Order: sequence, then C-alpha cells, then structure tokens
Amino acid sequence: MYTEKDLAMIAKRQNNQKRNYLVVNPLQGKHIPVSPGKCLEMFERLAEEIKTAYPGEKLLLIGFAETATAIGAAAAAVLGCGYMQTTREAMADVDWLYFTESHSHATEQKLVRGDLQEQLPRTDRIVFVEDEVTTGNTILKIVQIIRKLDKGQVKFSVASLLNGMDKESLERYEQEGIRLHYLVKTDHSKYPQIAGSASGDGCYVKTLRRRDRTYTDIQTFGGLVDTRRYTDGSAYARACQNLWLQVNERYSVKSADRILVLGTEEFMYPGLYVASKMEEKGCFVRYHATTRSPIEVSTAPDYPLHTRYELKSFYDPERITYIYDLDGYDKVFVITENRPENQAGAETLLHGLEMNGNREIHLIKWETGHEDFI
Repeated sequence: MYTEKDLAMIAKRQNNQKRNYLVVNPLQGKHIPVSPGKCLEMFERLAEEIKTAYPGEKLLLIGFAETATAIGAAAAAVLGCGYMQTTREAMADVDWLYFTESHSHATEQKLVRGDLQEQLPRTDRIVFVEDEVTTGNTILKIVQIIRKLDKGQVKFSVASLLNGMDKESLERYEQEGIRLHYLVKTDHSKYPQIAGSASGDGCYVKTLRRRDRTYTDIQTFGGLVDTRRYTDGSAYARACQNLWLQVNERYSVKSADRILVLGTEEFMYPGLYVASKMEEKGCFVRYHATTRSPIEVSTAPDYPLHTRYELKSFYDPERITYIYDLDGYDKVFVITENRPENQAGAETLLHGLEMNGNREIHLIKWETGHEDFI
C-alpha cells in the first residue's frame, strides 16, 4: 500500500505561471534515479487495479507523453491488451488528433488518428494512463473528440499513480461516466505554497557538445516497436525481451557492478525493462530519463532535485532537455531510438555523464528490422 509521502515530492517549475509546482514521484523513474524493480512493481500494481475492474473487457490503454509512457506500456504488457501513447514528436505520413495540456511546459499532445479509429470498433473501454491527474481537463478534451468519432460506443476510464482531483472535478467525471483508478489520493491545495518556498539555489549545469569525445561503444539493435502507433501489449513485451537478449549477449555485467540505465524523453519503458533485467542478475542498478521539464533545483536535503544538466534533445537538436542528479557508476547504458536527429543529444548527455566520473558509457540505439532473437 503506497502513501502520499511515498509517491509525491513537490518541486518548483521554472517560469510556469499557470502552475508553479510539479509533483515528482521518487519511484517513477523519470526525474529521480530509482531501482527499476521498485518502479515496475508500482506500475504493475496499477495494472492489477485495471485488471480487477474490467474482467473480460477488450481494453485499449493510452499512455500520456512524456512522463506516463512507461506506466502505460508496463500496464499493457501485464494485461496483454492494446496500447498506444500520445506524443509531441513529429512523424511522417500520419493524420493526428490534437489536444492540449494547458498547464504543461510543452502543451501540444496528439494521437495517431488512423490507428485509434481502426481500434475503436474492437474496443470496449479506453483507459487513459497517467502519472497524476489533477483537474482531468486534458483527458476530457480527448474523450469528447473520441466520442464524436465512435458515436458513444466506447466506455472510458482513467488509471493514474496519483489522483489530486478536487470535489468539483470528481463530480464532473462521475457525470461523464468516466471511472477513476489510482494508487494514492493527493491534496494539491498545499502544493503551490510548498513550491513557492523553494530556494532554487541548486546547481545548474549547461553541458556542451564534445566532438572530441565519444561513447565507449555505440550499438544498434533490431526489433523496435514504436508505441506512438497502436501495438499489442504482449507483442511489445516480447520486443523488449528481445532487446534485452541482444544487450545481454553483447555486454557482460557482473553482480558487483554499479550500473545506470537512461531513457530519453518519451522513450522510457525499453530502458526500464533492460535495467530491471540487469538488477535481477544482482547488479546495483538505477534508472531514470531525460525530460523536457525545466525544474528548479535546490540544496535543501528534503527537496527532490539538486543538480540540473541542460542538454540538447535526442529528437530535435534545437530543443532543450534536462537530466537531474547524475552520479558516478561502473557502467552507463543510454538506451534510445535510432533517429537521425540524436547526435547533439548524445554528445551533450555524454559530457554530463563524464563530468560525474563516468568512463564506461554505452549508447544503444533500438531500430526496426533484423529481429534476431524472435
């Protein structure tokens, strides 16, 4: 049983007038380094809540980018149901359904319209998967759009790690017939004051591109499944297992090793899965991911984040992203998608890792095709 103290730490957003705070979950594997096993255990607990609620129903889970992509993927893998995620990235030759998150630093959210429309006749219930729900307004926007597409046939639910909805929001969801599932109920009324008292006196580092340095090695493995498009949860679980088999064949990790595995922005679950397998072998493993979220950092011991590294994005060299609280490890594995835009992101992240004494740093790119282990 989780409590608010277990899953909710309050940080201060940078230059966000609509909401000054960000709820940072220390077990989520996004901003704070975490044991991958503890992270997946929490995600699987949420999946069990969904499974218990809807026996026999054909479910489509939709995870929200960027912070809930791993939660949704993990739940779909457990349930063996359909899955797709929202995205903020560009994709060629697709038609989009657009909606927005008004409080976010990156407000545009979108879903692949064709994939969703194809699955609606085969779906009893869509379950939106989030890390936290506060007002629920963003989800209501997409529900209204989907209801117009399928003429009201599909039912809707929301599953989140945290639920901070007030009485008015809860009543609105009840009126809309949208069921809610969550691990912990939170009271957001105190969060703005907590964030407002943060000093912001932590360490801010702008990492540079280091063309004179390179990774210990750079490997490309096959079998990528892109969850921005519809996929079967069981098939995605097998694809991630195949990625692990390829990594395990290529690299030797020992139980005495201290290992860091990093994901990139929306691309979280494959790295988390690989990290969990390394942890099962007895290694000390921590996992987290780069993010678009600009969060202030503080020297206060009870504040969640202390050092912020400013990076180039793996997906757009003109976009700034961040990684928080890096440390030194025996081995580091950066696991990302094989995209042509990722050179700048790879170089700036390498610099940040080297600044913390990391020397054995591997870059793993996952791409479609040549699925050697299937």
